[in-house]
Amino acid sequence: MSNTTTLARPYARAAFELAKSEQAAAAWSAKLAFAAQVASDSAAQGLISSPKLGAADRIGLFLPQGEATDSTFARFLALLEVNQRLSLLPQIAELYAQLRAEDERTLRVRTRTALPIDPVQQQELIGALAKRFGRVVTLDIVLDPELIGGAIVEAGDVVIDGSLRGKLARLRTELAQ
Repeated sequence: MSNTTTLARPYARAAFELAKSEQAAAAWSAKLAFAAQVASDSAAQGLISSPKLGAADRIGLFLPQGEATDSTFARFLALLEVNQRLSLLPQIAELYAQLRAEDERTLRVRTRTALPIDPVQQQELIGALAKRFGRVVTLDIVLDPELIGGAIVEAGDVVIDGSLRGKLARLRTELAQ
C-alpha cells in the first residue's frame, strides 16, 4: 500500500460522508473527478506548491465552473489546502469512487477481449458476474488483439483469464515441468 493512498484514505472517507449527508454522491464524484484531473496536470502541480498563489487562488483552481466558493466542496478543498494535501486529489477521487461503489453495491468490471462481444453475450456476462459478486455490474469492454482469443475479466482484485494467450502460457508452464 502506498503512502499517498494511506494519506488520502481519511479524506476520501470524509468526502464520502459529506456527500452522503447532502445526498449528492454523484455530484461529488463529478467534482472530485474534475479536481483530480486538474491535480494530475503538470502545470497545476507546479501551482499547488507555488508561494506566488494565495490559498483562495489555489483552491479556485480545483473548483468546477459554477461551484460556489462557500460550498461544502469548496470548504473540503480548503481543508486539503490547509493540510497541504491538494496533490492527493487523484487518490482521494479514486478511493471515493470505491467507497461509493461499495455503498451502492455496484461493481465496474473491465473486460479485455480479442474480438468484439455481441450484446447478448455482454448481457450473459453481466448476469453471471452479478450473480457471482452479488452486485450490479457495469461492463467496460476494451479490445486487445494480443489476447489472440477469449477474454480477461478484471473485477476489483479478481482477475479471470480466459484468453487464449493465457491458456497457452499455462500450457507452456505445465509442459516445462
